[in-house]
Amino acid sequence: MPIYEYQCQECKWEFSVLVLRMEEEGNLTCTNCGGKRLKKLISRVTFHVSESDRLAQYDPRASKSDTFYKDSRNIGLHAKKRAQEMGVDLGPSFENKLEKLRTDPGSVLKDSE
Repeated sequence: MPIYEYQCQECKWEFSVLVLRMEEEGNLTCTNCGGKRLKKLISRVTFHVSESDRLAQYDPRASKSDTFYKDSRNIGLHAKKRAQEMGVDLGPSFENKLEKLRTDPGSVLKDSE
């Protein structure tokens, strides 16, 4: 379902609206002042990439940007890719530890003390 962003041309308020049918777009009003003069904004687009797609696209030899290292979803990606290339199943224990690392990296350090 598309969520569109608008700016009211009367009060400059920016807001988002879920538009189920294009006919609804003509009846929209500003959520701040009720104005009808709205301008549709071009907003940022995001999409979800599955773990298997991320693994398939990952190239261990490619150079990595700073954003790669700041994204906790990339923790363990290299190990999983190498294991996949070698035909090794790392098992559920590895997956559990990896999930813990990705969601709360500090907890792994506490567990090892």
